[in-house]
Amino acid sequence: MQQIAWARREIELIIVTVKYALVTGGSRGIGRAICLKFAELGIPTIVGYHSNDLAAQEVSDAILRVGGNVTVLKFDVGDKEEVEFALNAWEKTHPDDYIAYLVNNAGISRDNLMFMMTDDDWESVIKTSVNGLFYVTRFLLPKMMSRGHGGRIVNMSSLSGLKGLAGQTNYCAAKAAIIGATRALAQETATRNVTVNAVAPGFITTDMTKDLNEEELKKLIPMKRFGKPEEVADLVGFLCSDKASYITGEVISINGGLF
Repeated sequence: MQQIAWARREIELIIVTVKYALVTGGSRGIGRAICLKFAELGIPTIVGYHSNDLAAQEVSDAILRVGGNVTVLKFDVGDKEEVEFALNAWEKTHPDDYIAYLVNNAGISRDNLMFMMTDDDWESVIKTSVNGLFYVTRFLLPKMMSRGHGGRIVNMSSLSGLKGLAGQTNYCAAKAAIIGATRALAQETATRNVTVNAVAPGFITTDMTKDLNEEELKKLIPMKRFGKPEEVADLVGFLCSDKASYITGEVISINGGLF
């Protein structure tokens, strides 16, 4: 009888467990589009952001308008203490749930030629993209790997991490590091049903590209246009779906043919 009681209890835990998605850098641009994609897929979404309260609230309102489940979580991904405090607080209020979908999207650019680049230009970019990926993913992995349903991790790299662009040695180094981390981590988590992939966008119409000369840059792109955040979000949504369960350790470019 005791074994039956324990079995029933385990079944109840499985039934009430809710799988959430966390998108870092989720308040604007590609991150915002990904949050809205998760809402479209019916996945409760945590909008991770650092400083823009207004933008985070706007994303939250947009998700609520379509009937989605949303939480906003403010923390600096590059600060280990802030990451652990925020995610511990979330877990305490969701003891039976876990974050099964993680999109490490947070990133910044501080472009300059290397001989003119300051220490802060270098360190802040590495801190946000690389350290941020490490701190957030390390915290969430134990529960993700211990649950029978596993999880999905998508790391946002860039064309810059594959091709290299002058004036972006810091950004290119960070995005290339993300690719290496993705391929290594995918091998560590494969047997636990956790896939790890990277997405490498080219020129996408966001706040990060608003100051670029779009008309000139479009001439370099075979498709002759910038991409849309929603197109990147669709790719991320697929990688987080059951249809992508056998895809791991991959770096998928979405750049209109620009290499």
